[in-house]
Amino acid sequence: MATSALQASTTDPQLAGYGPAAVKPNSITRWALDGSSLLKVYRTITPHERRRREVHALKIAAGWGLSVPSVVATGEHGAHPWAVFGAVPGKPYSIRTARGVQGFVRRVGTATQQLHHGVVGMRPGSGWRWNPGDTLGSNRGFLLDQLTSRCRQLSWWHDLEDALEPCDELPTVYLHGDLKPEHLLFDGERLHIVDWEASGRGPAMSDQADAVFHVIRDLIYTAVTPRRLPVGLVSQLGAPGAALAWRLALWLDRRRSGDIHLIPARDLYQLAAEDDPLAACEQLARQVSRLRTAGVPR
Repeated sequence: MATSALQASTTDPQLAGYGPAAVKPNSITRWALDGSSLLKVYRTITPHERRRREVHALKIAAGWGLSVPSVVATGEHGAHPWAVFGAVPGKPYSIRTARGVQGFVRRVGTATQQLHHGVVGMRPGSGWRWNPGDTLGSNRGFLLDQLTSRCRQLSWWHDLEDALEPCDELPTVYLHGDLKPEHLLFDGERLHIVDWEASGRGPAMSDQADAVFHVIRDLIYTAVTPRRLPVGLVSQLGAPGAALAWRLALWLDRRRSGDIHLIPARDLYQLAAEDDPLAACEQLARQVSRLRTAGVPR
């Protein structure tokens, strides 16, 4: 799969002038030699759907006045859809210092204020465009449907389902779907938001939980102990324990096949039941640290 996708990104005459490939599990990216654009080849998991989501969200977000990559071109080579996006300036936030975390938290707040538009009658689901054939789901269903079916057989499933029930009363808003430091670029004056292939429609706490999780997980995997984490800063994003429990389960579900079984039902229940964002962040940090020690890959 990787070889054919690489060939798809090098043999199409429209795609000449791009540098070495950066290969990720679900995509291959190459920067233009002049730095003006980025080529992304989508592969493995629902590649056509992920491209559709990203291209559509970028066009809407640009219309709102957000600084996002422009869509230069799209196409297909064999079974591999691709898109070319215009480059945006800026550098991702470094969260190695408390000041960096503070800046990231502040920019997430700015981004979500711009992003989280709610439309009366909007249905939850993947992507920003609701199609008549889409299932009429709930905010809770949108979150739980991102977990694989094997999770439904685990002892904590119904506890998580119950803990997420209150989010059905929350507005359904437009979501970025993957807010983390490398997707928020700042050039000293303006915030630029990239990588929209996970965009969706659901509760705002989904984006909040993503941002919190990435800071805590990434710092712990650079050997920062839970006690040294700036959880007071991260908790300002306001993600409740139920959202963080869902995000923790999602992470484990996407790792190795047995990793989802490493989280005790009791621990996930306690995290999901915690309404205080600070206490929830502290619990999440302890769980991620334990899972790192158990060998779960980042």
